Amino acid sequence: MNLQNLSKNKKLLVGLLFDACGYISFIFPPFDFVWAPASAWLMTKLYKGKKGKIAAAVSFIEEAVPFLDIIPTFTLMWLYTFVFSSEKKPKETIIDIN
Repeated sequence: MNLQNLSKNKKLLVGLLFDACGYISFIFPPFDFVWAPASAWLMTKLYKGKKGKIAAAVSFIEEAVPFLDIIPTFTLMWLYTFVFSSEKKPKETIIDIN
């Protein structure tokens, strides 16, 4: 499964879905035993590199600790990556040959 190549809009939708899955533990608390490691793994699949690993650790802790499930970790990571990150992407250079 290669989630890293999804467009940013699809990553947002997938993140919202994964955040919603985290809320299942409010109804069925034992779900956290399965969801905490799964959410960490999915986070590493959505976001590569060091920031993906850090987000995975945060996601695991957030899902494993009771009453922190309300935090939308996947959505916050999407906001960090696509809205607040200062990482510059290379600009395209157009060379006009006439």
